[in-house]
Amino acid sequence: MNDGVPTELVRYVVASTGLPERVAARVVADIIGYFDETAEQFVRRRHAEMQSREMRNAEIWRQLEAELAERPVAAPTFTERQLRRIVYG
Repeated sequence: MNDGVPTELVRYVVASTGLPERVAARVVADIIGYFDETAEQFVRRRHAEMQSREMRNAEIWRQLEAELAERPVAAPTFTERQLRRIVYG
């Protein structure tokens, strides 16, 4: 498959869901794109999202630590200080 979408994965999605191949390829590409951001990009994006919901930083740091631990590609373990430096520089 082209565009960096693994053919084997598209075939699996087609077989397991019954989606047409073109749709399955788009879904796989979307998911790969979602998980393509670096840990730093993820931290910045999620921090901004949680701040916009008026969450306090202490709660945000705990939530970020939990979310990073669940990422499909293991992110490095960040301390609260490192998380703050990613966000604020």
